[in-house]
Amino acid sequence: MIALRLVHLIETHSEELASGLVKKLELSPHTRDLQKVPANELRERASEIYRHLSEWLLHSKEDEIERRYAAVGARRATQDVALDDVCWAIMLTKENLWHFVEDQGFLKSPHELMGELELLRLLDHFFDRALCYVVEGYEHAHAPKVA
Repeated sequence: MIALRLVHLIETHSEELASGLVKKLELSPHTRDLQKVPANELRERASEIYRHLSEWLLHSKEDEIERRYAAVGARRATQDVALDDVCWAIMLTKENLWHFVEDQGFLKSPHELMGELELLRLLDHFFDRALCYVVEGYEHAHAPKVA
Protein backbone atom coordinates (compact mmCIF):
# COMPACT_ATOMS: atom_id res chain seq x y z
CA MET A 1 0.00 0.00 0.00
CA ILE A 2 1.53 3.28 -1.19
CA ALA A 3 -0.18 5.42 1.48
CA LEU A 4 1.36 3.31 4.24
CA ARG A 5 4.82 3.57 2.64
CA LEU A 6 4.41 7.34 2.52
CA VAL A 7 3.35 7.47 6.16
CA HIS A 8 6.39 5.44 7.21
CA LEU A 9 8.62 7.73 5.15
CA ILE A 10 7.10 10.71 6.97
CA GLU A 11 7.69 9.08 10.35
CA THR A 12 11.31 8.33 9.40
CA HIS A 13 11.82 12.03 8.59
CA SER A 14 9.81 13.32 11.56
CA GLU A 15 12.63 15.35 13.08
CA GLU A 16 13.43 17.01 9.77
CA LEU A 17 9.74 17.79 9.26
CA ALA A 18 9.41 19.14 12.80
CA SER A 19 12.44 21.42 12.37
CA GLY A 20 11.08 22.77 9.11
CA LEU A 21 7.66 23.34 10.66
CA VAL A 22 9.06 25.19 13.68
CA LYS A 23 10.95 27.52 11.33
CA LYS A 24 7.77 28.16 9.33
CA LEU A 25 5.83 28.86 12.52
CA GLU A 26 8.51 31.30 13.69
CA LEU A 27 8.51 33.15 10.35
CA SER A 28 4.80 33.20 9.57
CA PRO A 29 2.96 36.46 10.29
CA HIS A 30 -0.06 34.27 11.11
CA THR A 31 1.59 32.51 14.05
CA ARG A 32 3.46 35.23 15.92
CA ASP A 33 1.57 34.46 19.14
CA LEU A 34 3.16 31.02 19.24
CA GLN A 35 6.28 32.75 20.56
CA LYS A 36 4.49 32.53 23.92
CA VAL A 37 4.86 28.74 23.79
CA PRO A 38 8.19 27.38 25.08
CA ALA A 39 10.33 26.40 22.09
CA ASN A 40 10.87 22.84 23.33
CA GLU A 41 7.12 22.34 23.77
CA LEU A 42 6.37 23.61 20.28
CA ARG A 43 9.04 21.39 18.77
CA GLU A 44 7.83 18.35 20.71
CA ARG A 45 4.23 18.84 19.53
CA ALA A 46 5.42 19.15 15.92
CA SER A 47 7.61 16.09 16.19
CA GLU A 48 4.89 14.07 17.93
CA ILE A 49 2.45 14.48 15.06
CA TYR A 50 4.93 13.41 12.41
CA ARG A 51 6.62 10.68 14.49
CA HIS A 52 3.32 8.92 15.26
CA LEU A 53 1.42 9.67 12.07
CA SER A 54 0.53 6.05 11.32
CA GLU A 55 -1.07 5.74 14.76
CA TRP A 56 -3.04 8.97 14.28
CA LEU A 57 -4.20 8.09 10.76
CA LEU A 58 -4.75 4.36 10.98
CA HIS A 59 -5.36 3.42 14.60
CA SER A 60 -6.66 6.41 16.56
CA LYS A 61 -10.24 6.50 17.62
CA GLU A 62 -12.23 9.71 17.44
CA ASP A 63 -12.18 10.12 21.23
CA GLU A 64 -8.37 9.92 21.27
CA ILE A 65 -8.09 12.72 18.72
CA GLU A 66 -10.68 14.72 20.65
CA ARG A 67 -8.91 14.25 23.99
CA ARG A 68 -5.45 15.08 22.66
CA TYR A 69 -6.37 18.13 20.61
CA ALA A 70 -8.89 19.57 23.04
CA ALA A 71 -6.02 19.48 25.56
CA VAL A 72 -3.74 21.28 23.09
CA GLY A 73 -6.41 23.94 22.55
CA ALA A 74 -6.90 24.40 26.29
CA ARG A 75 -3.13 24.63 26.82
CA ARG A 76 -2.76 27.32 24.15
CA ALA A 77 -5.64 29.23 25.72
CA THR A 78 -3.89 29.22 29.10
CA GLN A 79 -0.72 30.41 27.36
CA ASP A 80 -2.77 33.30 25.93
CA VAL A 81 -2.03 32.33 22.33
CA ALA A 82 -4.60 33.77 19.92
CA LEU A 83 -7.00 31.15 18.57
CA ASP A 84 -6.37 32.12 14.96
CA ASP A 85 -2.63 31.53 15.48
CA VAL A 86 -3.41 28.06 16.83
CA CYS A 87 -5.56 27.31 13.76
CA TRP A 88 -2.87 28.59 11.42
CA ALA A 89 -0.32 26.36 13.16
CA ILE A 90 -2.41 23.29 12.42
CA MET A 91 -2.87 24.33 8.81
CA LEU A 92 0.89 24.91 8.43
CA THR A 93 1.56 21.50 10.00
CA LYS A 94 -0.57 19.85 7.35
CA GLU A 95 0.84 22.01 4.54
CA ASN A 96 4.42 21.25 5.63
CA LEU A 97 3.62 17.56 5.52
CA TRP A 98 2.02 17.73 2.10
CA HIS A 99 5.00 19.66 0.65
CA PHE A 100 7.29 16.93 1.96
CA VAL A 101 5.20 14.22 0.26
CA GLU A 102 5.20 16.17 -3.01
CA ASP A 103 8.98 16.61 -2.83
CA GLN A 104 9.44 12.84 -2.52
CA GLY A 105 8.32 12.41 -6.15
CA PHE A 106 5.97 9.49 -5.65
CA LEU A 107 3.77 10.58 -8.55
CA LYS A 108 5.13 8.09 -11.05
CA SER A 109 2.18 5.87 -11.85
CA PRO A 110 -1.62 5.88 -11.52
CA HIS A 111 -1.28 3.39 -8.66
CA GLU A 112 1.06 5.69 -6.75
CA LEU A 113 -1.21 8.65 -7.46
CA MET A 114 -4.12 6.74 -5.92
CA GLY A 115 -2.00 6.02 -2.85
CA GLU A 116 -1.14 9.68 -2.52
CA LEU A 117 -4.81 10.64 -2.86
CA GLU A 118 -5.71 8.12 -0.16
CA LEU A 119 -3.07 9.64 2.10
CA LEU A 120 -4.46 13.11 1.41
CA ARG A 121 -7.94 11.91 2.38
CA LEU A 122 -6.63 10.43 5.63
CA LEU A 123 -4.65 13.58 6.41
CA ASP A 124 -7.66 15.81 5.73
CA HIS A 125 -9.81 13.68 8.00
CA PHE A 126 -7.26 13.81 10.83
CA PHE A 127 -6.32 17.48 10.57
CA ASP A 128 -9.92 18.65 10.16
CA ARG A 129 -10.86 16.87 13.37
CA ALA A 130 -7.73 18.05 15.18
CA LEU A 131 -8.59 21.62 14.23
CA CYS A 132 -12.17 21.36 15.46
CA TYR A 133 -11.14 19.77 18.75
CA VAL A 134 -8.42 22.37 19.31
CA VAL A 135 -11.03 25.10 18.91
CA GLU A 136 -13.42 23.30 21.27
CA GLY A 137 -10.70 22.88 23.91
CA TYR A 138 -9.61 26.49 23.50
CA GLU A 139 -13.16 27.83 23.83
CA HIS A 140 -13.89 25.57 26.79
CA ALA A 141 -10.80 26.91 28.56
CA HIS A 142 -12.02 30.47 27.95
CA ALA A 143 -15.63 29.80 28.92
CA PRO A 144 -16.84 31.65 32.00
CA LYS A 145 -16.70 29.42 35.04
CA VAL A 146 -20.11 28.73 36.55
CA ALA A 147 -20.13 29.14 40.31
